[in-house]
Amino acid sequence: MNVSFTFAARALPGLGDPGYAHARARFEERAMPQITSVAVFCGASLGHSPAFQAAAAALGRGIARAGWRLVYGGGNLGLMGVVADAALAAGGDVVGVMPEFLRRREVAHAGVKHMVITDSMHTRKTAMFERADAFVTLPGGLGTLDETVEIITWRQLGLHSKPILLCDVLGSAAPLVAAIEASIALGFAQAGARDLFEVHEGVEAVLARLATLPAGADTSAARL
Repeated sequence: MNVSFTFAARALPGLGDPGYAHARARFEERAMPQITSVAVFCGASLGHSPAFQAAAAALGRGIARAGWRLVYGGGNLGLMGVVADAALAAGGDVVGVMPEFLRRREVAHAGVKHMVITDSMHTRKTAMFERADAFVTLPGGLGTLDETVEIITWRQLGLHSKPILLCDVLGSAAPLVAAIEASIALGFAQAGARDLFEVHEGVEAVLARLATLPAGADTSAARL
């Protein structure tokens, strides 16, 4: 992706100027490619609270209205279906990614015209990874936890630097954060693990944060 930018030399403070570091950071941020696609990990069930469904709908709409592509698990059930429906209704570009064996169980979303069918769960995750500039986790079950932990682990291993945001809805992010904190407390994870992801309360905060972030760098999918 080619990125062009203009930065007037006269606007850059001298090396000894207190504003130099800030100006340099702004310069580097503007030189980085911006987010164009967001992968959403979420449940194939609706959960017990209407707040989960409302959050999924708000996230789908928000992604579409921001002009970002939605990348998701491809199904029409649960929060997955809700986030896709909302993005499509708002005129968004949606890419579904689903393994062949799950297509027979989770019914691929008929309204999603760009559906990628993979041969395994792992290739599903790598296909989503390749197509996304950032990741957002909504409430979900074991599959959502698996996807979220793996994408965090890949970042820990230096395989990418893409933003990972946990959208906390009614405390949904707390158990995962607690598990990571427990690993740190027991000496199995470094304190820096806290810097691999961000937690934001509600969809509005997640969308606002995504709008400020550059797309992270990634690696060859062959290394994943």
